[in-house]
Amino acid sequence: MEVMVQIRQLILGAMLGVASLAHAADRPNVIIILADDMGIGDPRCYTAGSKIPTPHLDAIAAKGVRFTDAHTPSAVCTPTRYGLLTGRYCWRTRLKSSVLDGFGPPLITPQRVTIASLLKGKGYATACIGKWHLGMQWTGFDGAAIGDRDPNMRGFRSGDAADFSKTITGGPNAVGFDRYFGISASLDMPPYLWIENDHVVKQPDAVMPSQRDIALTTTTGKMTSDFKLEEVLPRLKSEAIKWINEKQDGPFFLYAPLNAPHLPVVPGKKFLGSSEAGQYGDFVVEVDDFVGGVTEALERNGIADNTLVLFTTDNGSLWHGWDPKNPDDVAGYKPTPRATAVADLGHRGNAHLRGTKADIWEGGHRVPFLVQWPAKIPAATVSDEPVELTDMLATVAAMVGEDLPADAGEDSYDILPAMLGQNGEPIREALVHHSLRGMFAIRQGDWKLVVGQGSGGFSQPRGMKHDPTLPDGQLYNLADDPQETKNLYAQQPERVAAMTALLEKYQSEGRSRR
Repeated sequence: MEVMVQIRQLILGAMLGVASLAHAADRPNVIIILADDMGIGDPRCYTAGSKIPTPHLDAIAAKGVRFTDAHTPSAVCTPTRYGLLTGRYCWRTRLKSSVLDGFGPPLITPQRVTIASLLKGKGYATACIGKWHLGMQWTGFDGAAIGDRDPNMRGFRSGDAADFSKTITGGPNAVGFDRYFGISASLDMPPYLWIENDHVVKQPDAVMPSQRDIALTTTTGKMTSDFKLEEVLPRLKSEAIKWINEKQDGPFFLYAPLNAPHLPVVPGKKFLGSSEAGQYGDFVVEVDDFVGGVTEALERNGIADNTLVLFTTDNGSLWHGWDPKNPDDVAGYKPTPRATAVADLGHRGNAHLRGTKADIWEGGHRVPFLVQWPAKIPAATVSDEPVELTDMLATVAAMVGEDLPADAGEDSYDILPAMLGQNGEPIREALVHHSLRGMFAIRQGDWKLVVGQGSGGFSQPRGMKHDPTLPDGQLYNLADDPQETKNLYAQQPERVAAMTALLEKYQSEGRSRR
C-alpha cells in the first residue's frame, strides 16, 4: 500500500510539474530594450537611406511589427522612463520639467504599480540591467538623505558629500525588480561607477574630469578608477545575456535601458568606422549589436518564440533631421551646433522630422518602436496606430490577464490588438507630449496642438519668452504637414479650444485612460 501511495504521489507530482510548465509557456517572457537619444532616421528598417547599418533591428522588424507613429511621453530621458514603467505621465509627479541627476532621490513611489511589480506578482523573475535615471536614495556623511539637486549644493552633485558605503534605497529593487545592475543616470553625470542591487560594486577612488567636446561630454564627479566609459555598453550586454541564460525555470521580465547613443559618444574600438555617420553612427551600430546579443541568446536557449522583445528609445535623436540648406525647412528654425554635426555627414537622426531631443516638435518624441513575439505577432507587419511608451503597462497587464487597479497606469492603454494586427477603432483618444522645459502638446487624430511658441527644448526659437507677433500656440495637421511647417492656430480657433479643453481635462482629472 505504501508503495502505491508513493507511486501516486510521484505521478501527481509529475502531472503538476507538466501543468506548471504548460502554465509558464502561456506567459511570455518580456524584454524591453530602451536606447537613449536615438531617432527614427537611424534604423534602416525605418529610413532606407540611413548611413547606419542596423541588421538586428531590421531583423526584429522582419519578424514582428514596426510602429510608424510611436511616441515618448516626454522629449527627454527621466520623464519617459517614468512613464514607460508606471503608465503615468511624469508631469503628474514633482518633476515638472528637465531630468534628474545622478544623485536625485527616487521618483517612483514604493506603492506605485510598475511593469516589474505587476509581473513579479504573476510569478516572473524580474531584472533591470542598465541606466536607471529615475532616482535613488543616497545618504550623506551626516546620515541624512540627499534631497533634490540644488545649484548651491555642488558637493551633492559631484558626489563629494555622498557616503558610498551606505545602502542605496528607493531604486529598482524597491519597485519590483529582483536584480539590478547598472549606472544611476547618464554617462555625463556622476557618479561614474557600477551599482549592483542596493550597493556600489566598488568605492570611488578617483574623479572624472569635466569635458565639453561636441561628442565627449562629462561632468566632474566621483568615479572608480577602473570605470571606463567605452566599456559600459559591452558590460551591460554581457550582464543581460548572462541573466537570460540563467532564467530557464519560468517566465522573466528584463528591462534593459541603455546608455547609448547618448552623450558621451564612446563606441568601442571594434565599432569605429562601422557606419558612415561618424562616431554617433558607430555608437548606434553598437546599440544594434546589443540587440543582436539579446535575440541570439533567446535563440540559443530555445525561448525566442514565446518571448516578446520590444525595442524603442526614450526620445528622439540629439542629431537633428533637418537640412539647413533645404528651402523647405521652416524659417527661423536653428538646431544646436551638435545637431548639425552628423547631418553634415548626410545622415538625419530624426529623418524628415522637425526638431531634436528635448523639443516639442515630432523630432523630439516620435521614435522607433519594434516588437517581435513569434508565437503571436505576424511577421513583417506595419502599424500606423498612434501609441505611447506609457501604454506598455496596460499592454503587459493584458498579456498576462491582469486588471489594473484604478490608481495604476492612469495614462496607459492596451495596445496589444495593434501589435497582433487586429485593426479596429483608434485605441487612444489622444496623446500628450511634453518638452524639456515643460511645454505641452496634445495630439488627436491628425491634429497636434502645441500650447506655446517655439520648441520648448533645445532648438531655436525656444519660445519660452512670449512673442506678441506670433500666434499664442501652434496647430499642425500632421497628415498634410508632417514637418510642422504650417501653423494653423489662428485659422482653427474652435479646434484649438476643443483640444485645449481636452488637455486641461487630462491634467485636472489626474488620468487620461478611460
